[in-house]
Amino acid sequence: VRLQAKRHGAGLAVSEMVSSFALHYRNERTLRELMRIHPDEHPVSVQLFGHDAGVMRSGAAIAAEAGADLIDINMGCPVPKVRKTGAGAQLLRDPELALALARGAIAGGGGVPVTVKLRSGIEAGDRSGFELAVRLAEEAGVAAVAFHPRAATKGHKGKPDYELTRELVERVEVPVIVSGGLSSAEAARCAYEASGADAVMIARGSLGNPWLSEELTGVRAEPPRREEVVAELLWVVDRAEEHLGAPRAERYLRKFYPWYTERLQAPAAVVDELQRSADLNRARALIASLAEPVAVAEGGLIGRS
Repeated sequence: VRLQAKRHGAGLAVSEMVSSFALHYRNERTLRELMRIHPDEHPVSVQLFGHDAGVMRSGAAIAAEAGADLIDINMGCPVPKVRKTGAGAQLLRDPELALALARGAIAGGGGVPVTVKLRSGIEAGDRSGFELAVRLAEEAGVAAVAFHPRAATKGHKGKPDYELTRELVERVEVPVIVSGGLSSAEAARCAYEASGADAVMIARGSLGNPWLSEELTGVRAEPPRREEVVAELLWVVDRAEEHLGAPRAERYLRKFYPWYTERLQAPAAVVDELQRSADLNRARALIASLAEPVAVAEGGLIGRS
């Protein structure tokens, strides 16, 4: 996914959330898979989460050694299983711990810039995230703040508060990156203008739509052609097999297929087989068959147009 983002023009790619404890205790799978950085990914940020400053320092050191160009601390994840450990958005309840985590990562990173990603607050109307962001910039010395201006309890619902983001931009001297609800180029441009942020972070909006980065950078004005979508999905299959090996890739790719097959308006039978097939070569054949549009009339499938 990071390679894909960079291919389509993203200025920075960020890893999935990586447990600082898993790095600290040298979990084999975490080190083997999540700390493997491809040369074409740079610049790349490794995002850590956790609730212990000493462990965060250790994890940051390992991430830096693995080749991270930046280290990001997740202080915005709203998922209950993360919050109940004291990590993610729960850190808004404990700003002193949040500051200690940032300082620990800075110390462990050995000069690698440390950024934070956080929500505006826990509940609607709560500004604890805004207040913590200011302290992280002014007291802890983080290099940038990625700000999702929606309460953690809102998840991905509700209108982001871009005015609050603008207030943060005017308050701190470090770059502010706005995120949240940016599922189209129009939405991202509106957020960029309304917030005054230095950059936009595209997350779920890029899933199955890496061309969004090209729209935002002015490289593309039209949606991808059908054959481009098919070629992109085949590229994804190849990269997954390279990275994970065929057995794991076969299972892992099942969450990717719907993002592309929906855009291609693939027949239900093809979608179903992609989700059930355990063979990557069969999956490739099914995907390739979608290069030509399928004509559908009342009563169902009638053949290729």
